Amino acid sequence: MKKIIFGMLFCLMGFSVLSQTTVKGVIKDNNNIPLSGVNVVEKGTSNGVTSDFDGKYSLQVSENAVLEFSYVGFETQEMAVNGQSEINVILTEGFLLDAVQLVGSRSSKRTATDTPVAIDIIDVQSVTTQAGKIEINELLQYAAPSFNANKQSGSDGADHIDPASLRGLGPDQTLVLINGKRRHQSSLVNIFGTRGRGNTGTDLNAIPASAIKRIEILRDGAAAQYGSDAIAGVINIVLKDTTDEVTGFVNYGAYSTNADVDTSAFAEDDYGVWNTDGFRLETDTDGNKIGSDQSFDGGSVKAGVNYGVALGEKGGFVNFTGEYLKKNKTLRPAFDFRKGFGEAAIEGFNFMGNLVLPVSEFTEIYAFGGRNYRDTDAYAFTRNGGARVIPSIYPNGFTPRITSNIIDNSVSFGVRTDLGNEWKADISNTWGKNNFHYFIKGTLNASLGATSPTDFDAGGHSLSQNSFNVDFSKYFEDVASGLNLAFGAEYRTERFTIFAGEPGSYGTFDEDGIIITNPATQTQPVDPISGDPRPGGSQGFPGYSPANEVDRSRSNVSLYTDAEVDISDAFLLSGAVRYENYSDFGSTLNGKLATRIKASDDVNVRASVSTGFRAPSLVQIYYNLRFTNFVGGEALESVLSPNNSPVTRSFGIGPLQEETAFNAGLGVTGKFGSFTATVDGYFISIKDRIVLTGNFDATNIPGVEAAQFFANGADTETLGLDVVLSYRTALGNGTFNAAFVGNLNDMEITKVKNGSLDEQTFFGERDKYFLLASAPDSKFGLNLMYAIDKWNFAVSETRFSEVQLLDFQMFEDPADYGGFNNLVAAATDTYGAKFVTDLTIGYQLSEGVKLSIGSNNLFNVYPDQQDDWTEAGGYWDSVQMGFGGAYYFGRLDFNF
Repeated sequence: MKKIIFGMLFCLMGFSVLSQTTVKGVIKDNNNIPLSGVNVVEKGTSNGVTSDFDGKYSLQVSENAVLEFSYVGFETQEMAVNGQSEINVILTEGFLLDAVQLVGSRSSKRTATDTPVAIDIIDVQSVTTQAGKIEINELLQYAAPSFNANKQSGSDGADHIDPASLRGLGPDQTLVLINGKRRHQSSLVNIFGTRGRGNTGTDLNAIPASAIKRIEILRDGAAAQYGSDAIAGVINIVLKDTTDEVTGFVNYGAYSTNADVDTSAFAEDDYGVWNTDGFRLETDTDGNKIGSDQSFDGGSVKAGVNYGVALGEKGGFVNFTGEYLKKNKTLRPAFDFRKGFGEAAIEGFNFMGNLVLPVSEFTEIYAFGGRNYRDTDAYAFTRNGGARVIPSIYPNGFTPRITSNIIDNSVSFGVRTDLGNEWKADISNTWGKNNFHYFIKGTLNASLGATSPTDFDAGGHSLSQNSFNVDFSKYFEDVASGLNLAFGAEYRTERFTIFAGEPGSYGTFDEDGIIITNPATQTQPVDPISGDPRPGGSQGFPGYSPANEVDRSRSNVSLYTDAEVDISDAFLLSGAVRYENYSDFGSTLNGKLATRIKASDDVNVRASVSTGFRAPSLVQIYYNLRFTNFVGGEALESVLSPNNSPVTRSFGIGPLQEETAFNAGLGVTGKFGSFTATVDGYFISIKDRIVLTGNFDATNIPGVEAAQFFANGADTETLGLDVVLSYRTALGNGTFNAAFVGNLNDMEITKVKNGSLDEQTFFGERDKYFLLASAPDSKFGLNLMYAIDKWNFAVSETRFSEVQLLDFQMFEDPADYGGFNNLVAAATDTYGAKFVTDLTIGYQLSEGVKLSIGSNNLFNVYPDQQDDWTEAGGYWDSVQMGFGGAYYFGRLDFNF
């Protein structure tokens, strides 16, 4: 029987092979310019490929197949094979007829320039193969006009998860979706001098770039459509759906260590011995060199592979992606109290899957999700001596390392069905969880003296989210010139936990080595030289204690309706209303109106107004920690008190309420042959922004000198302009592409809501500068690309405007500087405008293999050097292009 079965299978396979043919061709637009990334699918199956950079494709199909050619912004075409071996296609510009909705419009009849709001569509495959960016944040930093993200240093958890912003607002004021479903946030809150100070956010780098088909960025307030967090806009990540094709890459790169610094201003006996590149040559507690006498550091290897399999004969598929990343630390010049200034080391693995399975002619089941694991390692501030150092363990002081295990899990599943009479339904459930676990190494607990361990499990935190959605929609062709109606409901639950570390990571021990629970009867050890008490807890990052533990949940119910009507061929009007009710702070109602008017066949004018909100996150409400804050190199024992605690109430800080927003946008889009332009102005007013306060005197709390809180502390107004210009043409025997992206962003703090509290303590000048510096006032990028034969050349020039921060000098006595205004002037760190150049050269080695070499920040540009009052203890803060310097890379892309 087995022989008969295998024989039948062999015959069927042989018949299939005999009846197949290979079709090749080139896909171009009306201007005879090749189109890369066009989906070519054998109709009725999941057999398909995408066109390469030169618009070429090759696909094995049955002899009587019909090919479907679809591309964003172009009309889908069908071509019968009829035994042909070569089919060349000219695609005509038109509506996006893809099944996946564009974010910002629940109508499937819109292109990016046809929508009433500003949308960027980024083809990730083409961008990643033409640049050396290895993480999503890096990619978007230079591809989207108002997106900004930088690596941090000396900021505890923010060294491990990069905070990012859209239109200069907080990381938690941008909503992230995957395949149109809400993505969970990180459990980390940024509490030091970083972008997004006091905010949580979504970890975009937990999503593998190899799994992404495209990224859609809605640059407009969208809380009325998608709910909380969408004040600045929405980022929708659309996963790949290709089948029967293996694509992948291997990328290796490293940073130049030749930092452009001036060490002559610093005395050698104060700041160590410097080599010619401005690095201190020392070793950490594990014998690893801090600083470098090499030409390169931060070496990184990233590799990814993607493969899809067709399921059934009705367009089903399952697509899998795996990515591996290993990146070493970078070390850059810093001051004596910060000998480990630089980017964290990362080793991680990413997996993502995407599945669609048709179960009938009208119904399909879908699922997607993944797992991201990262092991990270970053240096904390240096302990040079005093009561924090045990000479028998570290005779010359030590630089602790904050390491972490970060795990992101997510899964979404649902069913889409046609209910009849053109009504469509989508029922789904999405779950995600971020778990952040700290391990502190190369450290000690000073109160344990010479018996102290040097590694500690410091505990951590997690945030999980589950969303159940029911959505209905219908397109009415006979209402005016077309009406799309959508409505639905969502039930969402969230849970935040803090879990304790081992006792040595948080406890203070007495002279007998017993954890102190009664300070009246137990004696804390003292340093014999300084006479100061030896502090407890792991140096670098104190562990979470049982007193810090949290396990809190909440739920939310929302209802929405969304309508979009073409009143005429020239006049589009859309509106949305959303009601939300949270179990912990109550309800909110938000609305949106938008319009698009065709001024001519080539020019559209669009406008929108909306109200929005952002619910205070569970992390902002319940996060608490005792930690050591370094202020100008001096340790300050601090406590961050949870919003619901009696301590917080005693300082006059009330319960957190939602942030409320008003958004308005006005823009124009135009398409003139090969030239496309979008110019969009925006105004965003936010009331009751949640901020992290300054340091209040808290010497009445045992073992603590300062206290901080989360509070609805400020109102802001942001006025800005986004510009995206693109041009594409044939040039000689090749293709030339030019794109200009620009953003002007002006934020103003209109009110500080300090009540009866001192404003400079509650939210002073230094805190204001951090908020205002969430993004440069302007960012302009010019991207040029030329492709000919097997070669492609890409160069980009990005200009970051001036950024100003106030450093730790603000904590000095104003009387010593002749007054408060003089103190502000002395504490101002001005980072002048900078230009950054990226270059990539690619060569197609064979039909399925491409080699690229290049550099990000080719000319090794750094922010302007500052003095030793900086937030992170290095010569620069994390502004503009960051402090990594030039990155050189080689990349091999393959597909077969």
